[in-house]
Amino acid sequence: MAEVTSLCVYCGSSSGKHPEYVERARAFGTEMARRGIALVYGGGKVGLMGTLADAVLAAGGKVIGVIPRQLVEREVAHPGLTEMHVVETMHQRKTRMYELSDAFVALPGGFGTMDEMFEMLTWAQLGLHRYPCAFLDVRGYYSQLRGMVDHMAGEGFVRQTQRDSVWFGEDMAQLFEWMRDYQGDKVAHWIDESSVQA
Repeated sequence: MAEVTSLCVYCGSSSGKHPEYVERARAFGTEMARRGIALVYGGGKVGLMGTLADAVLAAGGKVIGVIPRQLVEREVAHPGLTEMHVVETMHQRKTRMYELSDAFVALPGGFGTMDEMFEMLTWAQLGLHRYPCAFLDVRGYYSQLRGMVDHMAGEGFVRQTQRDSVWFGEDMAQLFEWMRDYQGDKVAHWIDESSVQA
């Protein structure tokens, strides 16, 4: 795969209970900017979202936000981004973030983070895109989710090749290396010739 140039990051609009969440979001944003990777995210100024965007900007990087008008009106939009795309619905937000990105990473977050990331995993499963999807762990936040994904594969609801195409880990350098080497065209999709019944 070609080098990742625009990375979509999903993460919490809250900061969580432990300072490590904020510290890792800040470090990840700084590293993205150092590597010349633009951030695509939900456009907020609060929680880990705001921390991440501020870190990329402070390190001289590019940040592209995509936010529904309803949240702009609630004054949670980040005021200092490189680009801001205002859309009308959450569905439009997710689609636009996808269109602007060539990889997807989840930092710790809640229902919204899970919704957005699992939609990208589903699209990959269906062959709608061939981009890498990864979970950057902090304090074991995603350990139980990783176990659940393993269980899905073990029970036959996710193909093992698809399970193996999703990265879980704590090491940022390993994550960027994995994204660089990711070969989405070699991942078997759920809907392919071998699964179509006559």
